Amino acid sequence: MQIKLPNPNLPKALDIPQLYLRQPTADVPAFRPIVVPPSDLERPEETEEVKEDKETTEQPTPPKLKIPIIDIQLPLPTVEVVAVASYAAVSAVVVTTFAEPVSKSIKKKVQKFLQGKVNKWKEKKKAKETSSTESKENEESSKKSK
Repeated sequence: MQIKLPNPNLPKALDIPQLYLRQPTADVPAFRPIVVPPSDLERPEETEEVKEDKETTEQPTPPKLKIPIIDIQLPLPTVEVVAVASYAAVSAVVVTTFAEPVSKSIKKKVQKFLQGKVNKWKEKKKAKETSSTESKENEESSKKSK
């Protein structure tokens, strides 16, 4: 006796491609070697000394803004001047922004302190005036009663 088993009808397996990973590479920087001459370096005796003419370097002409309608050329500031001015402006704004609340709180405390001192001075002055007028009145009344 034979048993007949049915053949299952299965779908085909998925075709998954295999990934190949390359080894990582790095760009290693290469610098020209710096040649440092020895401290006892001298000119060979067979050679002649070459005298270099010192040339004066001319200052480049400053950039100018040409306004065609009016026919005027305005000189523009150099990059260094603009950079320094912008750094100064930014630092001034930053310092002002952060210093303003601190200065306001100090100003309020100093004003309160000084106002308190002025008020005390006024009270003492008023007390002296009232006591001096009372003492004068007492003296006058005592003289009259005699």
